[in-house]
Amino acid sequence: MGTNQSTYIRLSLMMFLQFFIWGGFFVTMGAYLLEVFRGEEGLNSIIGQAYATHNWAGLLAPLFVGLIADRYFNAERVNAVCHILGAGLLWYAATVTEPGTFIWVMFFYFMLYMPTLALVNAISFANIDNPDNDFPKIRVWGTIGWIVAGFVVAQTVLGFINVPIIAMLTGVENAQVTAIPLQMCAIISLIYGIYSFTLPAAPPQAKGKKFSVGEALGLDAIKLMGDRNFGIFALCSFLISIPLAFYYARTNDFIAAMAFGEASASFMAIGQMSEVLFMLLLPFFLIRLGVKWMLLIGMLAWTLRYFVFAAFPESAALLIFGIALHGVCYDFFFVTGQLYVDKKAPKAMRSSAQGLFALLTYGAGMLIGNYVLGWWGDNIGLDGSSMAGWLDGAFTFWIMPALLALAVAVLFFFTFWEKREIDEETAKAA
Repeated sequence: MGTNQSTYIRLSLMMFLQFFIWGGFFVTMGAYLLEVFRGEEGLNSIIGQAYATHNWAGLLAPLFVGLIADRYFNAERVNAVCHILGAGLLWYAATVTEPGTFIWVMFFYFMLYMPTLALVNAISFANIDNPDNDFPKIRVWGTIGWIVAGFVVAQTVLGFINVPIIAMLTGVENAQVTAIPLQMCAIISLIYGIYSFTLPAAPPQAKGKKFSVGEALGLDAIKLMGDRNFGIFALCSFLISIPLAFYYARTNDFIAAMAFGEASASFMAIGQMSEVLFMLLLPFFLIRLGVKWMLLIGMLAWTLRYFVFAAFPESAALLIFGIALHGVCYDFFFVTGQLYVDKKAPKAMRSSAQGLFALLTYGAGMLIGNYVLGWWGDNIGLDGSSMAGWLDGAFTFWIMPALLALAVAVLFFFTFWEKREIDEETAKAA
């Protein structure tokens, strides 16, 4: 018996809205900050700190979910309240003209948003009959939502089809350097919050159970690092996430200045299209390459992408190639990594082990990376607001994460040796 069609549609719409909101302002936030805080000292660090707010919130989100959503209230109701309150914060963020205030507002916003990434998964799993079959079909609508958000903000589909929704409503052509994406996402967040009250019920799963900070953060899975290969994998996962932050925070304003202008958010969506494609191909590659080579190729893809950005900033075709590498970068490393963790961890510890993987990567690793990219940009005097500024600083800025990713890949290559049985089990799980 499969999930009924009505539930499938409602959950798919939930995922679409969830990631439309994030993709609608997050990709272009750097370009907006370059405009609204033009002339501020340490502008690169301001951008890095603004992007780091979602990593700080990601570190703390499991505590919120574990203390409240898992124990006292239905997940769909907590999701609704978070998005309604978040709508108010996004709208306020669109009015802020002081960097410190903007960073704090975004921190409080992400403290509401990041827990909902776990909540929408909980709502889905509580209402589908066959998670292995049904969940991927629902989750893919989140990626579609992120892609569509990029098209709406850029007002074009890769320059071929115009999507002038924002221009028709506001008269603004280059929306990404204005507060409009924040305002748009605030309105959608309000609508989505209200809609969330109508979602299928997802009662608290840990009601009456004792709460453990270590379990919520995945810290009890640290004992898995006693396994040499898992310890190396965990270390390299943390280290590779430091250069990863450079891509999310600065690629959009980089390609906007160098090639695509106000349509850059649309071209950034190529990364998510590539992600969907390589997700479908993942089982094929896993069977033939195994875990080590999948992870290594993912790391080397980051190196190649940053080298392309550094060496060929004026080539629109190579910039598109660098963005399209996102499918390899993300799927080969992060999705393969999640599958590897699932197979290495004992069944009773799998949830904690996945929490530890998230903590090391999107939490601690990217958090440090966002501060590093801000410091590095200011240290080299990068002017990310113009083509001349990027032409002058592109090589120096992008070669740093390229070399960091390469160093991690070399470390991983010489130290990680996994048994073939794990390769086979991981491939089957995909």
